[in-house]
Amino acid sequence: MFGKVIAGLIGFVTLGPLGLLIGVFVGHLFDKGRQGLRGQFDPQRRAEIENAFFSAVFPLLGYIAKADGRVSQDEISGTEQLMVKMNLSVESRQRAIQLFKQGTEAGFSLDATVEEFVTHCGRYNDLKQILLVYLISLAFADGHLHEEEERILAQIASDLGYSRYAFNHLIGMVKAQSFFHRSRQSGGGQQSWGGQQGPSANELELAYEALGVKASATDAELKRAYRKLMSEFHPDKLAGRGVPENMVKVATERTQEIQTAYDLIKKYRKA
Repeated sequence: MFGKVIAGLIGFVTLGPLGLLIGVFVGHLFDKGRQGLRGQFDPQRRAEIENAFFSAVFPLLGYIAKADGRVSQDEISGTEQLMVKMNLSVESRQRAIQLFKQGTEAGFSLDATVEEFVTHCGRYNDLKQILLVYLISLAFADGHLHEEEERILAQIASDLGYSRYAFNHLIGMVKAQSFFHRSRQSGGGQQSWGGQQGPSANELELAYEALGVKASATDAELKRAYRKLMSEFHPDKLAGRGVPENMVKVATERTQEIQTAYDLIKKYRKA
């Protein structure tokens, strides 16, 4: 009743009886919105979302890893890194490994797993995008996107409501962002980006792809794309939109690749 009472009083004081009616209606909408937010942040609901995400991401990672016929060491390492970043307990880590193995087994149902995820998390676009980002990242772990891996990813994206264009756009960005991540880990790229010769044409192309824009984009368009991506992975916004806590840190690490790509392009254009 808080919103109805306050808005109703303000409306009555400013506009009289008509203002009272308008204020009560506006207050009703406000109270309804607050109730929805309370439901979103309810501990039981959050635990349900976290469990649904956990139960989907690891078997799907296993399924994609096995798509080309074998699970490579790079794909195993990529999944283990995800577990470390999520700061899983020993019990949760064992469950994650078990789920990953389930995804590699012959009887695994892709449709049932994605359907269960959509049932619990389908209303949260951030969760759907984070799920896709990490599935795509694992597919690129060995440096290649195999035809069967792409087919599976496209099917999952379609089931999550992504158009083919949006899916291809996301794949391009994740692939390019992964390049910057690997370059920074190995120490490569830093010298060429900061040296007098400047970045190569391939590095620039990947930098633009990492931000999801074309090389012909204006400075203003480039900045808008950069800010939009940084906003999407901001920890406070992710936590407020229902993203599980153990995934917030993992998701925000994407900003490092985005920042690197943006800095590279800015430095090139300034030069």
